[in-house]
Amino acid sequence: MTSAFERLPFRPADILLPQNCEYGKWSVVACDQYTSQPEYWQRVEENVGSAPSALRLILPESCLDGPNVETDIVDVNNTMTRYLREGRFRELPHSLIYVERRLDNLRLRRGIVGMVDLEQYDYEPDSAALIRATEGTVLSRIPPRVAVRKNAPLELPHAMLLADDPGKTVIEPLSARKGEFEKLYDFDLMERGGHIAGWRLDEAAMEQVAAALTALADPEGFCSRYGVEESNVLLFAMGDGNHSLATAKECYERQKKLVPREQWGSLPARYALCELVNLHDASLEFEPIHRVLFGVEPEEVVCALLAAYPGAYRGEGDGHVLRYFYRDGHGAVTAPHPDHQLEVGTLQRFLDGYVKQRRCRIDYIHGADVARALASKPDCIAFLLPAMGKEQLFPTVLHDGVLPRKTFSMGQAHDKRFYLEARRIRA
Repeated sequence: MTSAFERLPFRPADILLPQNCEYGKWSVVACDQYTSQPEYWQRVEENVGSAPSALRLILPESCLDGPNVETDIVDVNNTMTRYLREGRFRELPHSLIYVERRLDNLRLRRGIVGMVDLEQYDYEPDSAALIRATEGTVLSRIPPRVAVRKNAPLELPHAMLLADDPGKTVIEPLSARKGEFEKLYDFDLMERGGHIAGWRLDEAAMEQVAAALTALADPEGFCSRYGVEESNVLLFAMGDGNHSLATAKECYERQKKLVPREQWGSLPARYALCELVNLHDASLEFEPIHRVLFGVEPEEVVCALLAAYPGAYRGEGDGHVLRYFYRDGHGAVTAPHPDHQLEVGTLQRFLDGYVKQRRCRIDYIHGADVARALASKPDCIAFLLPAMGKEQLFPTVLHDGVLPRKTFSMGQAHDKRFYLEARRIRA
């Protein structure tokens, strides 16, 4: 490993890229998208057909509660093994990949694919790790994902880390030098995914990245910038895929119990592939994540919300305004004098109790149009939330701790990371 990365939580990896296949059919969107839209995954299935694809190496979240989930997991693991045996991958040892993603809205998002050290990641709310969750981690979501990953020989990443780099010192300088690097891929993504291209960094460029990250992590400078103790450096915040990374962490912790401490560093499971993105990338927009309840009487939900907060009333006013839509109407509830900083905190506290008591189903939806469409069906109600300013992210996490879960999304569902690269996670 390049010595410059030894003390950093992000570093080069032995990256696997598919070969001898059509990349446009190989690459599919993150498994936690379109969970209430099975027609999306059906279109992907029809598009891919019998071609080699990452679709065969993942399990969409909409399938985790299905009747055949155990069989599906075995099929995924068997396909991974078969793809390895068939030589489906080309290995890029000790590599970082510079990525340019032209989104559906034509904005350009830049990133670097590498791996993170899970010893330096923690999703607990009071964590002081270099890599932290930005939102509350739902522990019940981890075991089903562990079941998918625990025996898998490969990982395919959809996690995206955020660096707070207003000076654009880490990723952006690579753009001017990409002509010097080996181009690895350049193709259109399916289903409004846009276009993606990637280049393998040379040693000099990797040294440049390491030096810039080291400067960002300098405790004295970080303390001065954020007004926190030097022991509270937050180098990377999770943008997307926190539950995916939390699952990787859990699988690693399990493996640690089986081998002596001196062998922990050599465990492939100690690391996880991800893409690093600058919070200040011009393409990066924080989109709200809306809530939809299924199997409810909408007006009953609204009345329960009014009763949950003293002084709450119908209509918009001073306080947190919670807007809702359902088949026969729409409106808003204002909760005055809220305890939470953000509207999502006020709403989520109510929804957690309501869903537990009534045993109805809740889903977290990207896109107001999709949420309204779902709410137009009988026995459904959607709550539409405002967007959070991305400049609030690092200061809020540093001073207040993690945000309520599903507070924000980095772009629309079709902007999410598509599976492409892979990495061995078992010796």
